[in-house]
Amino acid sequence: MYEHIFQPIQVGGVTIKNRIVRTAHGTALAPPTPENPDSPLVAYHEARARGGVGMSILEASPVHHNIAMSALLLWRDETVWQLARIAEASHRYDMRVFQQLWHGGHAYGTPTGKSGWSASDLPNPVGGIVPIPMTKGMIDEAKGAYAAAAKRCKEAGLDGCEIHAAHGYLPAQFFNASLNRRTDEYGGPLDNRVRFCIELLQAIRAEVGDGFAVGVRIVADEEYEGGLRTDESIEIAKLLEPHIDFLNVSVGSYYRFYKMLSPMDDPLGYEVPKTARVARAVDVPTIVTGRILTLEFADRLIAEGAADMVSMVRALIADPELVNKSREGRADQVRPCIGSTQACVGASLGCVVNPSAGNEAVRSFEVGRTRGARNRFLVVGGGPAGLEAARTLAVAGHEVNLAEMTAKLGGQVTMAATSPHRADYGAITRWLAEEVNRLGVRLALRTFVDPDYVTDFEPHAVVVATGSSPRRDGFQSVRPAHQLAGADLGHVHTSWDVLGFGGRVRPGQHALVFDDTGSYEHICVVEKLLDAGSAVTLVTRFDRFPALVPNSGSAYDLTALPARERIQAHPGFNTITDSYIVEITERDVEVSLIHPTATTTTRLPADLVVMVGYNHPNRELAEALEATGASVHLVGDATGSRTLRDAIADGAEVARRLAHV
Repeated sequence: MYEHIFQPIQVGGVTIKNRIVRTAHGTALAPPTPENPDSPLVAYHEARARGGVGMSILEASPVHHNIAMSALLLWRDETVWQLARIAEASHRYDMRVFQQLWHGGHAYGTPTGKSGWSASDLPNPVGGIVPIPMTKGMIDEAKGAYAAAAKRCKEAGLDGCEIHAAHGYLPAQFFNASLNRRTDEYGGPLDNRVRFCIELLQAIRAEVGDGFAVGVRIVADEEYEGGLRTDESIEIAKLLEPHIDFLNVSVGSYYRFYKMLSPMDDPLGYEVPKTARVARAVDVPTIVTGRILTLEFADRLIAEGAADMVSMVRALIADPELVNKSREGRADQVRPCIGSTQACVGASLGCVVNPSAGNEAVRSFEVGRTRGARNRFLVVGGGPAGLEAARTLAVAGHEVNLAEMTAKLGGQVTMAATSPHRADYGAITRWLAEEVNRLGVRLALRTFVDPDYVTDFEPHAVVVATGSSPRRDGFQSVRPAHQLAGADLGHVHTSWDVLGFGGRVRPGQHALVFDDTGSYEHICVVEKLLDAGSAVTLVTRFDRFPALVPNSGSAYDLTALPARERIQAHPGFNTITDSYIVEITERDVEVSLIHPTATTTTRLPADLVVMVGYNHPNRELAEALEATGASVHLVGDATGSRTLRDAIADGAEVARRLAHV
């Protein structure tokens, strides 16, 4: 098994022990300092090196002082020590370390807010700053900056570097004829548009010599009208090939950002049909990426000739031990990435399913064995918080019993996974359920737990993960004093009803969905109803939908944008923002703007109304147990939290505290 992925490969003067790569990705983690040499950034990369990864490319870092994004500033000599610390920690486990050399061009302004540089004076749709067309002097300055940055990487003991010429950054702005309007030797025909990048490579090679590996990241398709397409990218790759040791190919740009880091909406390996065409066009070692989550899939891609190496970034955020576990025949024990993109992009790096991600300096991936007595614990509730708590306590060596009132483990995640394009959510709770079985947790399904049950059980402590239930009283947080007339009518439902839990809903001809939370939940409901044939009007108290899903409405709109593209293109969909529901009748719904001076209302026909609001935490058992003096620990939605990430982190944290008491 895995006969291809574990073959070593030569990249320039560097031997890499296997074909598993972590391509560059932002972390916003603190870099090492003399006071804190084992910083979060060092610990994060070291954990993946320990886990068996062959090669990592450090996050995009600026080569020039007129652009800044990463904490690693490659135009400063002080960064050499920081890179050396990361290299030292990674080399300890024979992971080769490369650095991505980055200049954003018109994608970012300068640190002082002034215009950046680009091939021409066309603004980026995200930054909105009109750049300065680069003069020959600026081009020469950029070449010097790239070369000096590469030299610092070599001095630090890194194994190679990569020019980021993809995703609409500076070299890609020269590649793209719709952005490059130059009439000099850097514009016009493709040979001219590639010249800037070739000259960067030549300057780097003159500085670092032949033993230091040098590569380029390009796109196979920028995924928008006027962007680079695969046939042209193949020609770019061929022009670059004589100057590089490896080629890294992906898709996407700022004009369609989510294609760079697609959430679960896209299939596994979604980039490969395009990136493999480019990779096969050159003879240097190549890398492809894009929702590649298992070594089995990665090995098959190499066997089929899609590329020589495969990048697995998010899968290794979810489980840094993925490589070692799989190689040892324990692939079923790999904590799965679900592709939500709700914690690993846009802020300090984290993970929905792995609470240790980004916290490796202070928190091990797995809990250790208990240092004290082996105790007996009772976990009440089989959703993600309860399952994570039960698993953690079992890993620590305790006797664990889990009682779940329903016939199935998974909680609300099981429900969410039934909605369109959300099936991957269920991977984490299925895995946790398999883990608690593997670890010998005693399960009691269809079991109602009351104080007498707990007293008879005599546990050392009780972890209460009883979740939450939807409100059915018509409460709207933006109008807390408003008594919603009609909330008790028979055609008024909750999201649980629509998704098949707690009732069955007839889709109706005209459905109205009210969003009070700004979460992804109302998107699940809207898509479910649209798929069932209903015309749907979404009424939300926010100025857009979804408003509070991580990354939504930002430059890095990853999680929600695919769904918005689908929903807004549907002829049966309409949305009304900044509004609340005044009244529900048998035939229609009265809606008004939230603004206190609003006097006009709108009546919308509706034979189905779905209220997506804040749930009521199920704390009754915890409160009753606390009155008995039992050791009670509330986790997950029962505490009032709302996200899957919170639930898993909560269950893990409480269980870790209890495991070593």
